[in-house]
Amino acid sequence: MVDKPLPYEFSRQLALTLLGSFGAAPRDIRKHMRHHQDLGEAMPDSYLRYEYPIILDECRDAMAKFVNAPTDTIVFVSNATTGINAVLRDLTWDSDGKDEILYFSTIYGGCAKVIDYVVDSSLGKVSSRPIDITYPCEDEDIVHAFHAALQSSVDAGKRVKICIFDVVSSLPGVLFPFEAITKACRDAGVLSLVDGAQGVGMVKIDLKSLDPDFFVSNCHKWLFVPRSCAVFYVPLRNQHRVRSGIPTSHGYIPKSGSRFNPLPPSNKSAFVTNFEFVGTVDSSPFVCVKEAIEWRERVLGGETGIMEYTQTLAQEGGRAVARILETKVLDNKSQTMSKCAMTNVALPIDVDLATPSTQDWMMRTMVKEYKTFVALRVHAGQLWCRLSAQVYLDVEDFEWAGHMLLELCERVRRGEGR
Repeated sequence: MVDKPLPYEFSRQLALTLLGSFGAAPRDIRKHMRHHQDLGEAMPDSYLRYEYPIILDECRDAMAKFVNAPTDTIVFVSNATTGINAVLRDLTWDSDGKDEILYFSTIYGGCAKVIDYVVDSSLGKVSSRPIDITYPCEDEDIVHAFHAALQSSVDAGKRVKICIFDVVSSLPGVLFPFEAITKACRDAGVLSLVDGAQGVGMVKIDLKSLDPDFFVSNCHKWLFVPRSCAVFYVPLRNQHRVRSGIPTSHGYIPKSGSRFNPLPPSNKSAFVTNFEFVGTVDSSPFVCVKEAIEWRERVLGGETGIMEYTQTLAQEGGRAVARILETKVLDNKSQTMSKCAMTNVALPIDVDLATPSTQDWMMRTMVKEYKTFVALRVHAGQLWCRLSAQVYLDVEDFEWAGHMLLELCERVRRGEGR
């Protein structure tokens, strides 16, 4: 494991939030991506029809080993939201109108909008039910809230068909008890849709042990794969439920019969071919997955050391920022919420001042004047900042962020941004 920052083409301070938002890839892996882009440009037909599918299969196999899953259950999509769409748009809802989608109030906003769209377009066939949670809370409180929501659904004459939940919540950025909720779904006969947008590369993912019904996780956030790339896992038992890639393309098998397919014949499953080609897009990030996994082992010493370093740094860095701001870190008594590479620190500003416009001013000012960005979010009557830890950062970077945030809060109290 390296003990010093790695060479990146952006400020180390910027990376305090970049990993949680959009990710960042090392130069070596971006060079690998551009090599494949050049191959595709030099001979598009040869590369895209005959060479790319073979390389893609190698990357699917590498990812399958990384998350401990069969290769034929693994495909790649552009991002986690695409995977969520693929599942929810393809599910069949009963015509009696009793089906429900269960989700937690800390859901990522984009995924919540997918639920809204499915409900709005279902013509009354499906509804949604939120599970309100307020951090900090214990894992067992979240499991209890899940069971209470199931009972509320029954009491309302409904039935929960699927539940969507995080590996690590986005805002605030805390570890969610995804393993316990996956098991609770299985025991209750509810489909589990795990949103691991913040997942692979940050926390250990073992899909054989977890056994979710659907799982998607961005590779461009924590695994060092260039944007944009996400692993999409669907076990064999559920692949019939996901009949189309997004967008629908040559891999789709219509019920009305076959159509002409200009791509080379394949003996792969319908699920794999659905996502192998979804139109002419730049899929070069997908073929960087194997290289990124090997790079992490070769340069950084492997996943155990990476996760130990980043999770420890997030905890120590969060405490350092809290000392500077004279506030607190968001965590529960058992400290399970902080077992990830992100930390959340309360800002010393009255929540009445933390209006949406003030938050927007603070984040815009970070970009314009401080050349950085830290995500802000009001939760449980308090304004929090979310900071990310990575191998090229150290506690001094968090301290820098703490002083920057303190200065911004002082400016708000003096009337700026309002």
